[in-house]
Amino acid sequence: MTLYETLANELKAQIERGVFEVGNKLPSVRQLSTEHKVSIATVQEAYRVLETQQLVEAKPKSGYFVARSVLIDNTPNMTKPPQRPMDVSQWEDVLDTLLNTFNKEHDAKTLCQFQHAMPNMTAKTLKPLIKRLHELTKHRALDGMIYGDVKGDETLRKQLSRLAAASGCVLQSDEFIVTSGCQEALSVCLRAVASAGDVIAVESPGFYGAMQAIKGAELKALEIPTDSEVGLSLEALKLALDQWPIKAILVAPTVNNPQGFVMPEAKKKALYELAREYDVAIIEDDIYGDIAYSYPRPKTIKSFDKDGRVLLCSSFSKTLAPGFRVGWIAPGSYRNKVLHVKYVSSSMCPTLPQLAIASFIEQGGYDKHIRAMRHHYLSARDALRSDIRRYFPADTCISYPQGGYVLWVELNSRYDSVKLADEAKELGIYIAPGQLFSATGKYRHCLRFNFIDSTQAARTEAIKRLGEMLVTQHA
Repeated sequence: MTLYETLANELKAQIERGVFEVGNKLPSVRQLSTEHKVSIATVQEAYRVLETQQLVEAKPKSGYFVARSVLIDNTPNMTKPPQRPMDVSQWEDVLDTLLNTFNKEHDAKTLCQFQHAMPNMTAKTLKPLIKRLHELTKHRALDGMIYGDVKGDETLRKQLSRLAAASGCVLQSDEFIVTSGCQEALSVCLRAVASAGDVIAVESPGFYGAMQAIKGAELKALEIPTDSEVGLSLEALKLALDQWPIKAILVAPTVNNPQGFVMPEAKKKALYELAREYDVAIIEDDIYGDIAYSYPRPKTIKSFDKDGRVLLCSSFSKTLAPGFRVGWIAPGSYRNKVLHVKYVSSSMCPTLPQLAIASFIEQGGYDKHIRAMRHHYLSARDALRSDIRRYFPADTCISYPQGGYVLWVELNSRYDSVKLADEAKELGIYIAPGQLFSATGKYRHCLRFNFIDSTQAARTEAIKRLGEMLVTQHA
């Protein structure tokens, strides 16, 4: 994909999300050239593409304006989960998914791994990070063997403060606590704001790791209906807050996992105000926020936080690599409780990965890598959606992610994704059935796909075979 095509797709995505509505003026050619570090000619060609699609129109001496909205066909419907608090199940299925890994060098039968949400870890833009980690291991090995700061290394926390500014947050380095990935961050936050038996409101479908963190803390999950394009229903949430003693709201509003949506900014603010009205905490999972396709990246709910009720969680697991196990929390008014739970949970985190990532950010490597991955993932998204439309049943609904590298597929209810996943393994294709993403095993007719594993040719072949299996399943 060329630079101008990538930029055209990013602008199109912003129009789809309602960032720019019909009649709105779009950024000037010079502004986009500066922001995206491309030539003026590249921006002009991107706008030409959008003009050809009749999405934008040029007005003499005024610039470019949105000519029409973009409608994405066949996206999943608003979900309808049980409207009562439930104990989280599905652990055995999640464990099977976690253990069902493989080494492609030893498993020649493997065709494609759609199952796990892992980033592109072969990108050339990661080489400076790997080099820096090697240098630290060689020259500062002792730093990696002694006890570190329970809050996390100060150099990293300073860089986290800089990154947070891009999402609209003004946070000082001392307001962060480093964790062993975002999974620990979510678990720590749940234990800090709630006690056994309390109710946590969650998106449905939602990330299975968050569901299991709720289970581990002996809490109950109340699944809230969620739209695949704009996020959870505030109306349904308000009804739930009126009916149940909800202790906290756990959401991933920016590049949601598994659906990929970005909740509109106005809705994020409204969600925060609703939490204030009912005096409940918000645990915000922002792990994919930096790889939203739009630029600048969307604001977090935390950016609207006036009283410290939002606990912002994130990690480098989805932007760099999961093996680093470097995550963090900006816990607001829950700082002391979070710090204590973190200490009794795992004490300190390994120091050398923190130092390497801090250096990578400071030297500009992180921003460069993120820009490259946004383009890479956007192209892969469009290719996979196209393959699914081509090879899956005609009534299949596909989410339209606004960032990251996972999407959600809703099949007709007559199909069984669990059965499909079991059969697909025999062909070397690994998929995540939808029941993993519900507290109670709903969505057996749905699947989540990672769309960057293997080559494009392999992904296309895998989707083709899955489509053939669906035909056989109901022949």
